[in-house]
Amino acid sequence: MAGEHREDGPASRTAAAGYGGHTPRSDTRGIVDAGELFARVRFRRRMAAAPLRPYVEHYWLIDWRLEQPHLSQVVPHPSVNLVFQRRGTGSAEAEVAGVGQGLFSITLEGTGRVCGVQFRPGGFRPFLVRRGTGSVAGLTGRRDALGEVFPGLEPTLPDAVLSPAEEDARVEALDAFLLDLGPEADPAAGRAMELAHLVRTDRGITRVEQLARREGVSVRSLQRLFAACVGVSPKWVILRYRIHEAMEQAAGRPDIDWARLAGELGYSDQAHLVRDFTGTVGLRPTEYVRAALRAQPSRA
Repeated sequence: MAGEHREDGPASRTAAAGYGGHTPRSDTRGIVDAGELFARVRFRRRMAAAPLRPYVEHYWLIDWRLEQPHLSQVVPHPSVNLVFQRRGTGSAEAEVAGVGQGLFSITLEGTGRVCGVQFRPGGFRPFLVRRGTGSVAGLTGRRDALGEVFPGLEPTLPDAVLSPAEEDARVEALDAFLLDLGPEADPAAGRAMELAHLVRTDRGITRVEQLARREGVSVRSLQRLFAACVGVSPKWVILRYRIHEAMEQAAGRPDIDWARLAGELGYSDQAHLVRDFTGTVGLRPTEYVRAALRAQPSRA
């Protein structure tokens, strides 16, 4: 109804998610060494074609030419990624990366190029419908060749995506590929995307029980929905976004009040946050802050 405002309604959540927007996210959430990484590689985010935006968070493009190897680490989002990559003069490759549950580390060296697709949490499921399966859980923690997940693709596809000199042409190639796969509308995936976005943006949601009560469903129903559409549990998504928030809050802030932040993020105490942060990021919070401060002069 015109003028009606329902903050917790599906329509408002979908609008808040930015579906159909024209600007990709500009935060560095999840990138442990963002300042160091951006000083060494060309990193860009681009939006997908309008029909794909309900499912695709953004494209991410990286090109590098390094004299010394660089270790990059990422605390993954609860998202499936398609990754097209070429290192040096090697052949072009493509893979489907399911939700990564641990710290992802990769050493970049020499020259290389990556064209990646980050789907919204739950957004990859509509692309699986034609394969006769709707569950994303089987991909979690895995990195499978693209041709294994989508049989029958042209073997020249990775090269067609990576080879164009013009960035716009690479983006167009990604658009064409995904549109050809033909995502099909899926109510379960749509609801999972809305709920995952709600968890990401509402810091007041710190427990699965809260989300279940808000939606008027059982905890078990949420667990089944997230397993099938996102690939991980709602508890895992809540914990992961809390760590992302802590990373974002801590970057470059030596005076941060960790006890206060722990309370805001729903932790029982500061020690609990420190344990989760250290176990996920691989650095104690104070070490992470110092590393972020050292990297600041290198930021573009």
